[in-house]
Amino acid sequence: MTTVAAPQLATGHIGLNVSDLDRSVDFYRGALGFEQLTAGADGDRKWAFLGVGGKLSLTLWQQSAGVFSAETPGLHHLSFQVETIDQVRAIEAALRERSVAIIHDGVVAHGEGTASGGIFFTDPDGIRLEVYAPTGAESAPAPSGAAPTCGFF
Repeated sequence: MTTVAAPQLATGHIGLNVSDLDRSVDFYRGALGFEQLTAGADGDRKWAFLGVGGKLSLTLWQQSAGVFSAETPGLHHLSFQVETIDQVRAIEAALRERSVAIIHDGVVAHGEGTASGGIFFTDPDGIRLEVYAPTGAESAPAPSGAAPTCGFF
């Protein structure tokens, strides 16, 4: 039996079902700085591809009703990494300008004694999101103690 080495996998783009494509495109562009790479429609089927620097990151598919449920198996949350905690705070300010509720009321550490941390919030469909930096949150509170903050919100 021949053993094949496992491929080196990396996350490609993330696809999200949304209930109102225009509202979601506005949110992800305005609050998080994504650029719209393309969009299309085929009857009632509408979609948009978003990215940064021309690289596809996020696809939005208008094919849902209701809001995101944390009660069912599937996506827990979607996390975006930035380089610095100041960039996290800039996104936090943009979210607050749009009246988006920030969970934990601001920047928090990923756990007690960790340097990484960020902000937690939801998109217009209730999908749980995180923007974090790998360092800079050393003095921020850790609302879940030693447990990962990103796991319990």
